[in-house]
Amino acid sequence: MIAFIDDHRGAYGVEPICKVLPIAPSTYRERLAQRRDPARLSARARRDQALKPEIARVFAENFAVYGARKVWRQMRREGFEVARCTVARLMGELGLQGVIRGKPVRTTISDKASPCPLDHVNRQFHAPAPDRLWLSDFTYVATWAGFVYVAFVIDAYARRIVGWRVSRTAHASFVLNALE
Repeated sequence: MIAFIDDHRGAYGVEPICKVLPIAPSTYRERLAQRRDPARLSARARRDQALKPEIARVFAENFAVYGARKVWRQMRREGFEVARCTVARLMGELGLQGVIRGKPVRTTISDKASPCPLDHVNRQFHAPAPDRLWLSDFTYVATWAGFVYVAFVIDAYARRIVGWRVSRTAHASFVLNALE
């Protein structure tokens, strides 16, 4: 918001923009003062500014594969007293993310050419009596042997599962079997 106000203050003025945006003019002026004089920043903001280059350095020195936990451990070994959640927050602000092991699971293979099914209940998932509205969905569960897909059908009135099926593959047939 501060950048937006900076860009448009010449055309509209600070107070009219702040009146439209959910920000007080005094907050905007305080941010400008902090930008000019970093000593006015809070202790946390000053510490964050000091830690960000160190986090980026540790991340780069380790081939940009370390996640927040490993960056935190390396920084602790180097003598930085910092919390793991702080490292995770600052890595997020810097746009740094560790490499995730394994093959990503692709559960949905979308076809942009096929039409989307219509929403027949208009997102109103309640029924006046049993067996008037059934809802279905499927998900996957990680096991030691691989992924298992589970389809289930729920009665919206009773909010209970009325049918379910488990499969090793995510094909439409196993969802239909749960319905049957």
